[in-house]
Amino acid sequence: MTLPSPRTLLMAAAAFLAAGLLAVGGWFWHSSGQHRAMSAYAAALTQAQSAQGPQAAPDAREAAIRGLESALTQYSSGSGAAEVAYQLGNLRFEGQQYSQARGAWELAVAQGATRTLKALSLGGVAYTWEAERNYPKAVEAFKIALTGIGPKDFYYEELLLGLGRTQELAGQKAEAIATYRRALSELTQSRRAEEIRARLAALGA
Repeated sequence: MTLPSPRTLLMAAAAFLAAGLLAVGGWFWHSSGQHRAMSAYAAALTQAQSAQGPQAAPDAREAAIRGLESALTQYSSGSGAAEVAYQLGNLRFEGQQYSQARGAWELAVAQGATRTLKALSLGGVAYTWEAERNYPKAVEAFKIALTGIGPKDFYYEELLLGLGRTQELAGQKAEAIATYRRALSELTQSRRAEEIRARLAALGA
């Protein structure tokens, strides 16, 4: 199966979330502390947006990482801390700094990330293990990311197919077959149905 690009998925979600964070900044004007935190987060996220993608210079990415880390150090528990930590994970992942990316996404979850952001962050953790070719840990991470969400939830399909893919890579053939069958059963409108059937055929199912 062709490995999907977690970088593309995570960054697209990051852009959406960053825009949302900036849009709701006005809600926090009542608190000067919160306002300062939101201003710091917004500045760091704006810098991070320009440092994304394969064309971004490594120096720009490192500067953006420092900006995000500085905002989190100054305002570790602001209302947008989870979004900042998530974006930090994306940039670390893009720089192939997988352990640091994992730590940032785990921080996003610990900061009380929303349901969608939590799924993205936990999925990111799984992708880091997969990138490091630690497939058993990737399998367990995908299972954790899938906990509490279902077929109608955002990112469910990517997480479920990620589980099947890493089960294959971990040599867990029977488990991978069960996961792909589950995908066909639960995701009846999936545009990747033929891809899933091809994986089942390749596994002799």
